[in-house]
Amino acid sequence: QVQLVESGGGLVQPGGSLRLSCATSGFDLDDYAIGWFRQAPGKEREGVICISRGRIGILYADSLKGRFTISRDNAKDTVYLQMNSLKPEDTAVYYCAARELYCSGRDTDFASWGQGTQVTVSS
Repeated sequence: QVQLVESGGGLVQPGGSLRLSCATSGFDLDDYAIGWFRQAPGKEREGVICISRGRIGILYADSLKGRFTISRDNAKDTVYLQMNSLKPEDTAVYYCAARELYCSGRDTDFASWGQGTQVTVSS
């Protein structure tokens, strides 16, 4: 059974950092790309960043450049999203999702999803 479980969300002040984790099970992470998406209240879900099985990270929003990075530890079956210099507009529920082999910025290309973790950036 494919499972993805996000953790690490919370309340952080503007300019702060958070590291989200996506723990996976039920499939061989070596053969999958993992994407992070987010959905803010009243907005559509958007692609944030993705890491391919070849450990290549792809960022899907210019506003995140230099602030968000992604990494994976296949030995721990976990993918990490490091978020620095957080802004109030980063407030959203963050989801991780899995698809075979290659990254995509479209949520409809991902078959397996976690339950999401809330990130709130506020003073």
